[in-house]
Amino acid sequence: MTAEQKVKSKWSRYRPVLRFLAKAVAVYGAWYVLYDLWLLPDGRLDAWMSQAAASVTGTTLSGLGLDVAVEGRTVQVARAAGVRIIDACNGLTTIGAFIGFIVAYPGETKRRFWFIPLGIAAIFLANVGRVSVLASSQAYWPAAFSSLHGMPTRAPFHLTVFGLWVLWAQYGGSSSDTDARTEPETSTSTVSADV
Repeated sequence: MTAEQKVKSKWSRYRPVLRFLAKAVAVYGAWYVLYDLWLLPDGRLDAWMSQAAASVTGTTLSGLGLDVAVEGRTVQVARAAGVRIIDACNGLTTIGAFIGFIVAYPGETKRRFWFIPLGIAAIFLANVGRVSVLASSQAYWPAAFSSLHGMPTRAPFHLTVFGLWVLWAQYGGSSSDTDARTEPETSTSTVSADV
């Protein structure tokens, strides 16, 4: 084996990782251009996402029997100060990162078409859960709001996203890759009979 072949052989095992990183950088670049330079300044998608999260949060808390008022991006429980869902807290950037990972990571296209919408719904509902806890704390435990706004409510939200990524990494691959990993190797050997 020549030195050039050794170098090629050494780098060939990193090819899938390098391909993933290249796709991830490309998708992030496209998301940056789309979101930071167009969608964020326009504001309509963020406003819609914040209002939808507020509305679903209000419906959820009302369903639990709480006195809830929703006005635009603001959710109030029991006429307390309420929670205003700002652009940075509506989950849209996290959804963009999630989609970027699913697009960049290897897998079957058909599976992406059903997994991405389900993942978006799961992330959205995790954010609704986070906002529900924060809005309820404003009404029933205002002193805890500042500490709840940090890690205690962010951790479950981000763990949901991480869990979706792990799920995709485990089950999103192509069926031929999955079959190849799960099928036991059978060796065929020839038996020679010398008589």
